Amino acid sequence: MARLVIDPVTRIEGHLRCEAVVADGKVKDAYSSCTMWRGIEVIMKGRDPREAWVFVQRLCGVCTTVHAIASIRAVEDALKIKVPRNADLIRNLIMANQCVQDHVIHFYHLHALDWVDVVSALKADPAKTSELAKSISPWPNNSTTYFKAVQDKLKAFVERGQLGIFSNGYWGHPAYKLPPEANLMAVAHYLEALDWQKEVIKMMAMLGAKNPHPQTFLVGGMAIPIDPESQNAINAGTIAALNKYADMAIEFVEKVYIPDLLAVASFYKDWAKYGGNVNFLACGEYPEANGKLWLPAGIIKNKNLKEIYPVDHKKIQEYITRSYYKYSKGENAGLHPWDGETTPNYTGPKPPYEYLNVDGKYSWGKAPRYEDLPMEVGPLARVLVAYASGHKEVKEAADMVMKKLGVGPEALFSTLGRTAARGIIALVTAYKTKDFINELAANIKKGDYTIANTEKWDPKTWPAEAKGMGWHDAPRGALSHYIVIKNKKIENYQMVVPSTWNLSPRDNKGVRGPVEEALVNTPVADSKQPLELLRTIHSFDPCMACGMHIVEVKEE
Repeated sequence: MARLVIDPVTRIEGHLRCEAVVADGKVKDAYSSCTMWRGIEVIMKGRDPREAWVFVQRLCGVCTTVHAIASIRAVEDALKIKVPRNADLIRNLIMANQCVQDHVIHFYHLHALDWVDVVSALKADPAKTSELAKSISPWPNNSTTYFKAVQDKLKAFVERGQLGIFSNGYWGHPAYKLPPEANLMAVAHYLEALDWQKEVIKMMAMLGAKNPHPQTFLVGGMAIPIDPESQNAINAGTIAALNKYADMAIEFVEKVYIPDLLAVASFYKDWAKYGGNVNFLACGEYPEANGKLWLPAGIIKNKNLKEIYPVDHKKIQEYITRSYYKYSKGENAGLHPWDGETTPNYTGPKPPYEYLNVDGKYSWGKAPRYEDLPMEVGPLARVLVAYASGHKEVKEAADMVMKKLGVGPEALFSTLGRTAARGIIALVTAYKTKDFINELAANIKKGDYTIANTEKWDPKTWPAEAKGMGWHDAPRGALSHYIVIKNKKIENYQMVVPSTWNLSPRDNKGVRGPVEEALVNTPVADSKQPLELLRTIHSFDPCMACGMHIVEVKEE
């Protein structure tokens, strides 16, 4: 047996270390370790609950908006504040726009290089690449001249020794299967996606006043006004611009992302056998006028799509048996986040070290469990719950993808399925964005300009004590913020983020976290180039900065 170490795992947010025990060309066991300490919960104590969202979105340089909305919802839940419909619509637009952009960025810039051999693209015939591209999509940039120009640019990088972001790949690895022409097409779209993402996210910037850290959220609603007569408010021009960016998102997802996803996946259908889990949690998203969520919430146990259980946050507990923390109730206790504690207790090896002590504590990540079960969260959980719930748009998109790949629903429980699910969610969310815009425009047309409920803005209206929690099904998965308010101030604040779920270490019973479990039985062709492990790890889109934020104080 060999012990394989990946530290740090790159093309993710934050610092992740993974260790795997490999024997007979397969992973026999795996350990996920976050190497950062999250201390922002401590920073939140004693602050005004109304400003919590401003602080917690600084957890991460990528996942800013998602923490803002979860925090706002937690405070509104604690104070029993009902948000006006226009505020929900503006929030939906911000979150949907961010979701679509995030999934495209993940596919091309964080995950594609696990499947695409960039150097192989130098051997491609641009004319054949053009034929391939035209056969799968009517995208305008499908000419021989275009792909030749991309190839020439790539050659220039190589000749100058300036591969930059492409310089450290495992090029030529035997696990790569795409022909040179497909690799060139993917590289071209990788570069196009860089330009596209900075444009399409302007929808979020318009409504949030800033990107990546929005400024217009407000406990009770939104702080961006609606006024058809003002240039400094949401007006007809704003609606036109929102439609422009929504159309831009739909076109790219339809004509580039989904065709590329299907083209790449068709060469890797064997990956429907690897990287799976059995339990899934989706918290639902996008409030509708009828009080329901457009994407449903639900729990799936043991891959059973015939029974979807309702989500109850009170059934969540976090364990620290293998985490660098201590609880007042003992090492094996499980705490609901309202009672959560963030007391660091580092007992690991002193850096530099060769291996983790996996028999003891080995991660700064806690181990969240739902009814004592590990849960995968994220696009795959969202698709599975929606599909099993009979969600029309998700079912149609998922069936289309599975039909074109020639696979059934069982293939979704895998690394391949997780990657496909991200595209499915991006597609249906891009379409849904237009509905949110149309509903907002209709409200404005009939004279409804309400954007906030300020009845409980004054702390004098609050109870002496209150508890609240806020869900948001973020691009990376189910995110929840928990707040305890006492004497008008934050008494306790805890966050259970997607990567806390997915990248968790063992729990008090020694049960693996979702990524640890997903890595078991993964084939490894070359232990010095663990490309196969990275495929599954990256498919979860880890964000360790969210999961475990770092605070360091140095005295001069």
